Amino acid sequence: MKNQPRVLIVEDEPAIAELIAVNLRHNGFQPTWSEDGVSAQRELDAVLPDVILLDWMLPGQSGLVLARKWRADPRTKAIPILMLTARGDEPDKVAGLDAGADDYITKPFSTQEMLARIRAVLRRRAPEQVSDSVTIGELMLDAATHRVSWQGQALKIGPTEFKLLHYLMKHSERVHSRSQLLDKVWGDHVFIEERTVDVHVKRLREALGSAGAMIETVRGAGYRLTAQSQATTPVAVQA
Repeated sequence: MKNQPRVLIVEDEPAIAELIAVNLRHNGFQPTWSEDGVSAQRELDAVLPDVILLDWMLPGQSGLVLARKWRADPRTKAIPILMLTARGDEPDKVAGLDAGADDYITKPFSTQEMLARIRAVLRRRAPEQVSDSVTIGELMLDAATHRVSWQGQALKIGPTEFKLLHYLMKHSERVHSRSQLLDKVWGDHVFIEERTVDVHVKRLREALGSAGAMIETVRGAGYRLTAQSQATTPVAVQA
């Protein structure tokens, strides 16, 4: 990771953006501010940041639209996105995660909370400490090259989903509670809610396609990755 990670702040309120930028600079980050999606895209075209702080409510394109757009672009899909939102309701938080955000911060928030969340997504983005590979049935994961394949076909897996899949494959056939997955995959990031795990499991299943049936929901307990399901016809299982 760079000595001064770049943070792109996409926020239409100058006072809030300046407060965030000052705090980031004081804590070893290199902030850049854009007030809307158009100027943010110009910044992304010039230099890719290490993380994006993206306001939900923006003039023109909303934060949700921008998150989906940047997740769909191969050049920006791996950049962690933190949604800044005044919306504290659960459905809105989930909508942000479904749009591609890695986490969210509900306004008003403390400087320490913001810094903790930024550092957490940057830790998750950092290269895996292990370079092993693991195979379960026809599902293969290579941590060194960050590749996943199913029945010989390469799959596109996001960074958080990759780490989640890696952990589930390394500990297959066991049931893992949401809190256990948070500890093992996200680390000691106390701000993330357990519902976040469900959203990333749903996203992982979608990325795996027919292999998604290998990730089972164990009602009242959590999730399990099992080789027993791979031969069955895939069914839609809600996270």
